[in-house]
Amino acid sequence: MTPVRSLTGTMAASRPMSTLARRALVFVPLILLFALLSVFPQRYRAAATLSPTDPSSLGLSGTLGQLGAINSVFGNQAAIEVALKVGNGIAVRNLVITRVGLERRLGKSRVEAHRWLEDEVTVRSLRGGIIVIEMKLRDGELAKTIVEAYTSSTQEQLGQISRRQTSYKRNILVQLANETSDNLARAQANYDAFRLRNLAPNPMTEVDVVTQRIAQLQGAIKARQVAMNAALQIYTPTNPNIKQMQAEINALNSQLAQIKVVNSQNDFTVGRAVSTSSALFKFERELMIQRTLYDSYLKFLQGTAVEDLTSSANVRVLEPPYLDTERQYWWPGVAVLLGLVLIWGAIEFYRMRPPVGAAAFRREGSSAPA
Repeated sequence: MTPVRSLTGTMAASRPMSTLARRALVFVPLILLFALLSVFPQRYRAAATLSPTDPSSLGLSGTLGQLGAINSVFGNQAAIEVALKVGNGIAVRNLVITRVGLERRLGKSRVEAHRWLEDEVTVRSLRGGIIVIEMKLRDGELAKTIVEAYTSSTQEQLGQISRRQTSYKRNILVQLANETSDNLARAQANYDAFRLRNLAPNPMTEVDVVTQRIAQLQGAIKARQVAMNAALQIYTPTNPNIKQMQAEINALNSQLAQIKVVNSQNDFTVGRAVSTSSALFKFERELMIQRTLYDSYLKFLQGTAVEDLTSSANVRVLEPPYLDTERQYWWPGVAVLLGLVLIWGAIEFYRMRPPVGAAAFRREGSSAPA
């Protein structure tokens, strides 16, 4: 039974491959052709390397932190992924087509120019958060121009996104600041009206006065009691001096009792001092809260101005667009070249050592068996 011949065996047994000269006549021109096409016409690689920036790299982290603008407008998303998405987006390609004039230079429609850029330009990331924009083309100057346009367009598009986010935040902060300003004015008016109505410019003034008055009365009572006890050593309780001292002590005790009344609204009483100071403290706390909110919103609003100024510095260019000095090869041609060499080598090896069961080939110069 004749074994099934493989593809290599079929090619090796064919008439064009029967001699070394014929095989060389088939493979050598093809190998030379694709070797030449792999090198000529010369191809150029244009590239640029970028890296997303952060406030600390700009030396503005302290300023932005004080102004409440330390966080990225992109939230918790990775800056590398955002930059890659923007760089490969339609908006950037639109800017590149317009700036370079690709429709005119390539003779293509805008849609065809989009497809051409998508196939020819590569935007990828390397280790360490570095972004590479590269392009291989026979026209080196055009490739460099396109990479330059991609670099500037990516920076511009990221800046526009940052400014849109900042504008949205600014509008919210302006609205909050206006509302807080009205609340602050209302709280200030309530605070001032209460102080004028109760004649209490300072919430602690009346409390201090009542406290001092109580201490003074208690000291006076104690002093009169000591004096009366000393006088009793000399005079009888019915003595007019003793009775006068006792009357003074009773009057002081009465005044002290009036001051210590907690449910009275009379001037210079504990009840009035506590109620007035408590109400005034309430108005004062509300005023302090509104003032703090207003100051915070103003600080954040100032931070949006700094964000606008730094929006165009979202990406730093590590290497400006350049033409690679290394020789560029046409890798599809190199692949075909290697394939031809491997096929020729396989045919030669098959003819030198045919598999078991296959007919032996004659020496070179004679025809292969049918």
